[in-house]
Amino acid sequence: MLMPIALGASNRSVLMIRESKSRPNSFANFVRVTLLAFVLIVLGVGARAQDADVARKLQGFDAYLEQTLKDWNTPGVGVGIVVGDKLVYAKGYGYRDYQKKLAFTPKTLQPIASNSKLFTAVAAGMLVEEGKLTWDKPIRESVPEIEFYNDELNSNVTLRDMLSHRTGVTRHDLIWFKSPFTRKELFERLKYLEPQQPMRTTFLYNNLMFAAVGQIIEIKSGKKWEDFVRERIFTPLGMNTTCYAIADMTKQPDYGVAFREKRDSFELYKIPYYEDTEGVAPAGAIISNIDELSHWLIALMNDGKYNGKQVLPATVLKATQLPAIALPNAAGEALGYWELLNAAYGMGRETASYRGKLLTFHGGDLPGFHSQISFMPNDKIGVIVLVQTDHSAPLYNIISYDVYERLLGMDQTPWSQRQLQQRLANKKAGTEARAKAGGDRVPNTKPSHALGDYVGEYENPAYGILKIGLQGDQLQFGFHEFHFPMSHFHYDRFDTPDDEQYGKFSVNFRTNPQGDIDTAMISLDQAEAVFTRKPENLDPSLLEKLAGVYLLPSKVKFEVRYQPGTGLLIAFPGAPPQKLIPVKGMQFRTPLFADDIYEFVLENGQAKSLKERTPSGEYTFERQ
Repeated sequence: MLMPIALGASNRSVLMIRESKSRPNSFANFVRVTLLAFVLIVLGVGARAQDADVARKLQGFDAYLEQTLKDWNTPGVGVGIVVGDKLVYAKGYGYRDYQKKLAFTPKTLQPIASNSKLFTAVAAGMLVEEGKLTWDKPIRESVPEIEFYNDELNSNVTLRDMLSHRTGVTRHDLIWFKSPFTRKELFERLKYLEPQQPMRTTFLYNNLMFAAVGQIIEIKSGKKWEDFVRERIFTPLGMNTTCYAIADMTKQPDYGVAFREKRDSFELYKIPYYEDTEGVAPAGAIISNIDELSHWLIALMNDGKYNGKQVLPATVLKATQLPAIALPNAAGEALGYWELLNAAYGMGRETASYRGKLLTFHGGDLPGFHSQISFMPNDKIGVIVLVQTDHSAPLYNIISYDVYERLLGMDQTPWSQRQLQQRLANKKAGTEARAKAGGDRVPNTKPSHALGDYVGEYENPAYGILKIGLQGDQLQFGFHEFHFPMSHFHYDRFDTPDDEQYGKFSVNFRTNPQGDIDTAMISLDQAEAVFTRKPENLDPSLLEKLAGVYLLPSKVKFEVRYQPGTGLLIAFPGAPPQKLIPVKGMQFRTPLFADDIYEFVLENGQAKSLKERTPSGEYTFERQ
């Protein structure tokens, strides 16, 4: 193909040489134009050859995908392949809307969930480059507003720790999931999250730390995380339809619709979009498609360059890829699958050895939508996979591995068969387990109190408010956006129905030493969470009237003090003041003893005396 073009150029060059004496600049111009044309031709031929090579290696891939979707009962997937600095393959399989039978395409938008994390890590890295943040100094040096659970975390947690899930604090997803909390409110709740492991010893995934980094980006840049990422990443990469909100996604002509498979059958049903992502957006709110994600992947694979321009700082990309904490070889140790070895988390992405090849990757999961973006740095191959339906989430690994093995000329690992067997076994086990639910129920028990005594608001400082209502003769459960009736199980335990999508909540109520229902305990995330009944809101002016000097029977004076914003404190001589916590009415307790109650006695709206009731008896302290 080059011969006629080269000959033509050669003949043309002779003519130009003859004319060069009278037009000295023409020859130079001709050479530049000719060389440019030649380079473009060579590049074009090289690109076509590369495309042909990829097409040859992917022979049979279409049939494989079609069979895989059938085997897995999957509505649709999208696949994109980048080689070098070019998207060489982009195709949708199945449906973006299963009900309407609308085809999945490379332009189909869907949430990419936790694949948003690397965008956040890179955005934070840009501020590191500007000297506004550091990777490895305590984050409080740069952001004094942040507060963790204890002094050890406050003195040591770094930006790298937060972005690599190595703070020792576990995920606590039900703080943000379907909750009304803003990003700032989530940021302020970090101080209530007790670490489960020492820092930097155990990988504990935590979306809230990424949400906090998004807030830090706003604090240090003066721009919301969404605006910063759009201006510094989306726009330079030409990611023009990529967005953050379902409302914006559905304004576009091509977007995915969420479906789910029923637990006890293979019927697919439509589920609502998960839309409560604003608070935790830096951990998982980005919505994009194969076409535009390829721009991001090309930049990641080419030291931050896209279309010949340096869009992302190469040093930042290198920093995010550096291993920060090791992950266990769980698949190898548990199942004998050793293809993926020695994974480590960097910042917003993992690295591992896949059959001897360096692989960097991250998955993303939200109800109905799943994704993976990965590439092999040394082989210049990258893969994007978008998947619909929750039970099909493993396909983003299965498909990615299959593509790499095809392009690298490896024999194909039977990933689909392996994991399909696991899926079906787990599905069957789940059905059988649900049939046995309630086996530990104690029959013929009754609640310890009238149903109305359970009604109220209970609060956990991290998770927020649990609202217990009463409708007819049935208690009602309200937590974030979860609203269900509750049925008596036994004693003081009440359960919500077994919801098809979210399962059930089980609430165990507890009484205080005075016999009042005062706490509710629920198993959330990785531990039990205790919600304490909120006392009545007492008028500050009334609390102020309760303050004063009181006398022990021995005539020793002690004080009840009122502090605005704090409430009442009781101060005995020689002892530090203790907070008086409202219980009900005029009854209070200290943080130290639940069975020690202080009750103010009022007369004509004024405090006359203070009674203290303990298991040993009752004392009256007159007000001076």
